[in-house]
Amino acid sequence: MAAAAKLVGLSRWLLAGSRLGVPAARTLMWKGSSRLGPGHIRWFSSEDKVTVNFINRDGDTLVAEGKVGESLLDVVIEKNLDIDGFGACEGTLACSTCHLIFEDHMFQQLEPITDEEMDMLDLAYGLTDMSRLGCQICLKKSMNGMTVKVPESVADVRQAVDMGKSS
Repeated sequence: MAAAAKLVGLSRWLLAGSRLGVPAARTLMWKGSSRLGPGHIRWFSSEDKVTVNFINRDGDTLVAEGKVGESLLDVVIEKNLDIDGFGACEGTLACSTCHLIFEDHMFQQLEPITDEEMDMLDLAYGLTDMSRLGCQICLKKSMNGMTVKVPESVADVRQAVDMGKSS
């Protein structure tokens, strides 16, 4: 109930801001991901864009642009990139389908890995020392132009658990 009241108040505030001439290049974005915490609100401007190159399983490079603060999973979904099976659990840390392999110099800049992410990565196919889950990596300006590789195979932990229950 309180969250709905906050959103109503927020929408009124946004309408008032548009009447006061708040620049159109600025957008209010609400993120509810685990990395940012529920109810996180942040201003983004049109300059807060990051270009990411995804090397797909077939070797093709898919280029997408995302906003600073979005996860790599958000970028793949919002840009409707053709990466088979990517992000099956929608970022709930219940699978490893958004497994990506980073270049060494970029991997060194990433936030520290959590125990939950490490548990899911342990079950991923093609795991490397530079592997992370795309749902846990949020874009920063310094990542502009980075290249990430989609592993050749995907493991959906949820399917393995389901099969184990029926055996």
